Amino acid sequence: MATTTGSFNFYNTFREYMADGTMDLDTDVFTILLTTSTYTPNAETHTVLADITNEVTGNGYARINLANVAWTRSTVTVTFDSDDPVWTAAGGSIVAHYWVIFDNTPSSPLDPLVAYGYLDNSPADVTTTDTNTLTIQLTASGWFQQT
Repeated sequence: MATTTGSFNFYNTFREYMADGTMDLDTDVFTILLTTSTYTPNAETHTVLADITNEVTGNGYARINLANVAWTRSTVTVTFDSDDPVWTAAGGSIVAHYWVIFDNTPSSPLDPLVAYGYLDNSPADVTTTDTNTLTIQLTASGWFQQT
């Protein structure tokens, strides 16, 4: 089993989409995907799912809708959290470099981006061999917090 706790970076339009109501962190469906090292994130120009290239394919890989998404408040801190996403390799290895979260609910713009990060802070590819799992292990702070 490989567990990763790599970096976290917002796409620049996320704050705009959150502020103008395009995204609803309470009710929308958020999806996570994995890309290869040939994807080059651009926080400024990448705004929607169609901007993402080189998504991982095969060997049991599929996008995952984040489960048990929660947006909670404690005093002045709000936390966006979910269950840890887990992929199981099947029929070969899953080799990935980045994760990307997008909002799968809005239709305009279609599938706006939230954030991305390295699976490994080196940064290096993460290889999950056949029958093993890849888990993005969230901290007690969830995906992110705002104060």
